Amino acid sequence: MSARAEEMGRGQAERLMPLLQEVLDQAGVTWSDLNRIGVGIGPGNFTGIRISVAAARGLALSLGIPTVGISTLDAIRAQAGAGTPCVPAPRDMAYVQTRNAAPELVALASVADPVLPPDPVRLAELIARLATLAPENSPPPAPLYVRPADAAPARDRPPVILDDA
Repeated sequence: MSARAEEMGRGQAERLMPLLQEVLDQAGVTWSDLNRIGVGIGPGNFTGIRISVAAARGLALSLGIPTVGISTLDAIRAQAGAGTPCVPAPRDMAYVQTRNAAPELVALASVADPVLPPDPVRLAELIARLATLAPENSPPPAPLYVRPADAAPARDRPPVILDDA
C-alpha cells in the first residue's frame, strides 16, 4: 500500500492526476491493476470534495471498475472506539454525525466527546479499507453536502448576447 498527502491552498485539480500516478509508481502498480476506487465524499472542503469525487468517478468509468464513496465521518468512526465523529469546519463549527442520524453542522464547543479525523494519510488508508468492504453494487459516490456552498452567484447582469442573424 502507498499513500501520500500534500498541503495545498490552490491547484488541487492540476496536481491530482500526477500525484495519483506517483502513488501508483511508488506502490509498483499500474492503473490496470486497480479493481476498485475508494474516494472520500466529505463533509469537508467543498471544492476539494467535488474535485476528488469527479476524478474518482471519471477514473472508474474509464477503467471499467466500481468506485465507492466513503464519508469522513464513517472513516473516523471505523478507527475510533467511543466518541462523536467530528470534522472541524470554519468559524468554530464542526460536522458531526451520531449513529443513524444525518450529519449536521454544530458549534464545535457543543460536542462533548469529539473524535477528530486522523492525519490525511491515515484517513486515506481508512477510506481505502472501508471501500474494499463496501458491497459490489454500491451507488456511485456523490459529495456529502451538509450545508449549501458559501459561494454566491455574481451580482453583475449577464452580458447581452448579440445575434448575427
